Amino acid sequence: MAQSFSTLADLYGHGFDTVIDVRSPSEFAEDHVPGAISLPVLSDDERARVGTIYVQESAFLARKIGAALVARNAAAHIETRLMEKGGGWRPLVYCWRGGQRSGSFGSILAQIGWRTDTIEGGYQRYRRLVSERLYDRPLGLRVVLLDGNTGTAKTDLLQRLGARGVQVVDLEGLAHHRGSLLGAMAGGQPSQKAFESALALALSTVSSDRPLVLEAESSKIGDLIVPPQLWALMKKAPRITVEAPLEARAAYLTEAYADMIEDPEELKERILPLRTYQGKAIVKRWMGWIDEGAFRRFASELMYQHYDPAYAKSRAQRGGGSLGVVTAATLDMAGREAAADQIAALLD
Repeated sequence: MAQSFSTLADLYGHGFDTVIDVRSPSEFAEDHVPGAISLPVLSDDERARVGTIYVQESAFLARKIGAALVARNAAAHIETRLMEKGGGWRPLVYCWRGGQRSGSFGSILAQIGWRTDTIEGGYQRYRRLVSERLYDRPLGLRVVLLDGNTGTAKTDLLQRLGARGVQVVDLEGLAHHRGSLLGAMAGGQPSQKAFESALALALSTVSSDRPLVLEAESSKIGDLIVPPQLWALMKKAPRITVEAPLEARAAYLTEAYADMIEDPEELKERILPLRTYQGKAIVKRWMGWIDEGAFRRFASELMYQHYDPAYAKSRAQRGGGSLGVVTAATLDMAGREAAADQIAALLD
């Protein structure tokens, strides 16, 4: 009998040893149940082939060929990745709708003697639960924003607050993007669905009795959209603002964006769109500093002329009030530790 889950908490606490996603590799890559492993019973090409036969020839022929492919791929998984599993292993299997692919693979595993079950409704049911959590009902969160101009080490401070027992969620970490024009990271961003899966999982451990600290963001982080209900809470949330001298921020920024500095040509390519806002002459000057290796000088003027005014304009359009200002004379390790202590004290 398939397992029926009515909430994400129920699904997260499924109690099985391993969750197996038998969908195709591209389906798994787009999004999957947290912690699931990928054991596709049809490759992307095989799935397309069976679907074409189903539409253009006959459903019977498609099922027959599909069954042969599933059996062959299942055998390969059993002979390799599952061979070490003992008799007490309990797998939970799912596919797109909880139908033929998971049912077929689950039946084979059950015949071996493993206590196997499937997820009723498959990935579609899981996705519905994520959507309900993030979009369809109140989030029930007490949000506090960690604010500050570019280069004030907000993401680093967020991690230090987490180490101090403060409830935090790193939205930029989940989105794999630093939230600015220069914020792209190696490997690219996850899909919107995968971002929402990670966010729902992160929020599952957050208590409404204590504040949740988030970094002040826009409604988009790179190409990913912050779910509207969370964005609404962020817009009206009280703020703790971190301030630091421009020189300290430039020093920290060159450290935090070391990956960008390693590729000056890519960095210059990234700032080309700023000609629309700053003019060709200024951007050309910045490119000259990049060529000279004067990265702190470049970072200082980029923040002073571009990012700081943009932050000020954005901040003026939001409510929520202030819980306090933390001033960091430096943003080296000691300075960040001291700032984290001050932020934690304000939250208390």
